[in-house]
Amino acid sequence: MHRHPLLTPLFLLLFITLPLRADGLRVGTAVVDISPTVKPFQLRSGKSTYVHDPLHVRAVAFENGQGRAVIAVMDAIGVGREMCDEAKAAAAKVTGWKPEHMLIAGTHTHTAPKGGDTSPGRIAYEKTRRTGLRQALIQAIQSLEPAKVGFGSAEEASEVYNRRWYLKPGRMDPNPWGLQDKVRMNPPRDAIVKPAGPIDPELCVIYARTSRGKPLGLIANYALHYVGGIPRVTEKDGRVVGMASADYFGEFARIMPHRVGGLNPPDNFVSMMSNGASGDINNIDFDSKRPPRAPFEQVRVVATKTATAAWRAVKDIETYHDNPIIAVRQREVALRYRMPTDTEIAKARQILALPPKEREAIHRKASSYASHTMRFAAPDAPRTEKVIVQAIRIGNQAIVSMPFEVLVEIGLEIKDKSPFPNTFLIELANGGYGYLPPPNQHELGGYETWLGTSRFLPNASTLLTRNLLEMLKELSQQKNK
Repeated sequence: MHRHPLLTPLFLLLFITLPLRADGLRVGTAVVDISPTVKPFQLRSGKSTYVHDPLHVRAVAFENGQGRAVIAVMDAIGVGREMCDEAKAAAAKVTGWKPEHMLIAGTHTHTAPKGGDTSPGRIAYEKTRRTGLRQALIQAIQSLEPAKVGFGSAEEASEVYNRRWYLKPGRMDPNPWGLQDKVRMNPPRDAIVKPAGPIDPELCVIYARTSRGKPLGLIANYALHYVGGIPRVTEKDGRVVGMASADYFGEFARIMPHRVGGLNPPDNFVSMMSNGASGDINNIDFDSKRPPRAPFEQVRVVATKTATAAWRAVKDIETYHDNPIIAVRQREVALRYRMPTDTEIAKARQILALPPKEREAIHRKASSYASHTMRFAAPDAPRTEKVIVQAIRIGNQAIVSMPFEVLVEIGLEIKDKSPFPNTFLIELANGGYGYLPPPNQHELGGYETWLGTSRFLPNASTLLTRNLLEMLKELSQQKNK
């Protein structure tokens, strides 16, 4: 395999411009608690008043005499473009750093509260997460101190599975349009033949230490969806209620300080887990070899294994750099939305004209996807969308980002073709636009390719990958000044 490898209230922050320093690498870290405090709040599973484990925004900033970059990861199912732009603009105003030097991503935990403007809980949480995101960016930048950084990776293959499968003859159920796909997401185990794509078992780390060698910050990257299995609460009236949780991303961040710092890690050490190209990768053992788990047990298993892999990667780092090249490239790429064919529009109209029970008989999501088809076909529907992609260089480590749930083949291709020895992709960064399958997976069908789940033409991944590889090439040619 080609290896690539404390809170300050916002109103007290000074509006200053921080000049670039020429005296080597400086790194700053921040962590802001964004757990909901106004209850009930809204989860995907419904209203709740229960928080199983805290949610955070974590950030690590890098600066030297020639460049800057800050990466923030929020415990959230995703972060919208508008929220990212707002947070970057606010941080830029306070710190003088440019918005294009900032990368913001969601972990993709499915048990984070929802924000919005439709209830007191959602309104309050919207304010909490937006404020927390701004604070994390600003505090990381304002806490810069002399540091050294190293890069590494290790493999953890036992907890990643491709969830798209070819099935035995006669076992493929119709899709929401009543048609037959060639592959299916998360099928019955007795129906599977072979997975429709690979996995990426590499766990990559960027590890920063203070000038005295103490742990300061760690950014990990692993291509795995959320794990789930979060405990639920049965209330007195029998109602079963979900709990808010950061999933394995939060548990990794809790364990990792002890992996690198023992029983008493430094207070300002921040570790974070970013999500790689995991659009078709999850934690379901399709061979059924895993024993039944208690609630939250599998989250702890995955967090423990990934923290151990990150520890191995850190232990193998041979060189720490005190003045690496830091550079960022950002592009806005215009993508074309998919336009339903006349046949698809006619089929959607036919489905929507049926009684609800007959739609349900076609597929439980037939109504939803027929509505998506009509929405994409509307005369006033957008035809193009500009999305942000970034490429960041920190020494010989490259990080690229896409605002999608990216199928694993795309991340593997970028790693393989990157001019850097160490490269990883952060998905759901600087916006969220659904799934991004490569063209060959579009041809197979399945949930990740359905119109509505996937918004753009099949060549979208090809276009974005080409842009990122061009940006990586530019970064690889940059020299120390």
